[in-house]
Amino acid sequence: MIRRFLAVVAATAVATTLVVAAPAAAQAAPAGEDPVRAAEYWLTDYGIEKAWETTRGAGVKIAVIDTGIGRGPVEFDGAVAAGTDVSGAGSPDGRTPVGAVDKDHGSWVASLAAGRGTGPDAGMIGVAPEAQLLSVSVAFGSSAPRPFSDQIADAIRWSVDNGADVINMSLTTNVPDWPESWDDAFLYAFEHDVVIVVAAGNRGSGTTRVGAPATIPGVLTVGGVDRSGRASVDASTQGITIGVTAPSEELVGVSADSTLVSWDGTSGAAPIVAGVAALVRAAHPDLDADNVINRIIKTAHPAAGATDLPDVLYGYGLVDAAAAVAASVPVVSANPMGSLDDWVRLYRRAPVAPLPEEPAAPAEVPPLPEADPATGVATPLLPDRDTVIYGTLPLLLVTATAILVALGVTAAVRRIRLASRAPSR
Repeated sequence: MIRRFLAVVAATAVATTLVVAAPAAAQAAPAGEDPVRAAEYWLTDYGIEKAWETTRGAGVKIAVIDTGIGRGPVEFDGAVAAGTDVSGAGSPDGRTPVGAVDKDHGSWVASLAAGRGTGPDAGMIGVAPEAQLLSVSVAFGSSAPRPFSDQIADAIRWSVDNGADVINMSLTTNVPDWPESWDDAFLYAFEHDVVIVVAAGNRGSGTTRVGAPATIPGVLTVGGVDRSGRASVDASTQGITIGVTAPSEELVGVSADSTLVSWDGTSGAAPIVAGVAALVRAAHPDLDADNVINRIIKTAHPAAGATDLPDVLYGYGLVDAAAAVAASVPVVSANPMGSLDDWVRLYRRAPVAPLPEEPAAPAEVPPLPEADPATGVATPLLPDRDTVIYGTLPLLLVTATAILVALGVTAAVRRIRLASRAPSR
């Protein structure tokens, strides 16, 4: 099972990219406006700039479990508070990009979540530009030095132990189930009040339906939409666990070598929502993770193409950062995305340990009833009382009667014969 699990991770973890000197959308920036900022259409369209009037995420830590956040880009200066490598292939601080193909993925994700820009109004800026980042480098694919399932479990625990308030996981699989080792890791995060944001996956990479970890109860799964707010055909997928949607096309990212890229995928939609979660946590430090998630989904705008609420393509709708930060939302007592603890109790049926063997208690045998008084030994050769009364005596009476009758008849016959012999006169 784990071998199959690792194979699908390698095939679906990275979004489609197009490396350019500057994003194509930035070429048409108005005069005097930074072309990179102009390309970040989601800052205005999704209420992020409005939310900045309240907070920019100061005091919140976002753990990026990915291929590592590059050291070079100025957009990350002062942003990365700590890091580690759980892959066995990176550097101890998690800042060395891991993977021949995927090495820039972690930097793209981090720049969307909390990039600092290159100036007050220039360069790539993230949704929560004053939040801190934790860089946790992992390796995808069968060539990874450590099993992927072990990497993820260790990455989550390290993130929690190092103060993460939000964890972003822009990775997915093509299977709905997950290793049992993830149960404890994700529960550990939920028990420590951490919001976990996960990408739904991309049809363009073969993910036709959400796969783990997007299927784990309690995580906030993010689907993707195009610039018009319609569900992306290639850069998203579908599933009943999708919580909200965010832009997944014409995104901007900063590579580990500071190159700007234009890229697609829910790998980019997830850190946008993770940044919104950081803004909510900064604006409402008294709210627990369940209520942070609840504010995000309850303030989302219903999508024009949605048919249900939640919808398999859009979840509860398009994320709205300004509303999530400022709207009045009733407090809840449970995670609206489900309970992993309940799921584990229901579906992970632990083997029942055999009961210890105890010596059998001696059986209590009830006492036998008292014996009847001894009687003479009966024998079939001697008559008993009933035989004499009901058998022998009647037989004797009948026999005596018959003998007497026979004697009487005999005597009468003799008399008749003697009379017949008398001489005639």
